[in-house]
Amino acid sequence: MRCADEGRQGNMKVKFTLTMDNVMVDGRQIDTVILDWMTEVDSNEVLAISHQWMTSQNFLTQRMTGLSRVGESSLTIEPIEDF
Repeated sequence: MRCADEGRQGNMKVKFTLTMDNVMVDGRQIDTVILDWMTEVDSNEVLAISHQWMTSQNFLTQRMTGLSRVGESSLTIEPIEDF
């Protein structure tokens, strides 16, 4: 168990799951791409990512090399319990 004021105050482990349907990568059509990863982030980073995701139309295509089109996409951010 960790105290709130110990070392990494505000950091938490989260699992990100990005699902993209009907994508175009380097000129190739792909039906579905699912990426998931776990990382430790600060709560402010989670809020910033959520905000950018909701407000930027080209959030993915601006950040992923070769990605030129995304039909539908979703981003899930899930807190993970410490192991």
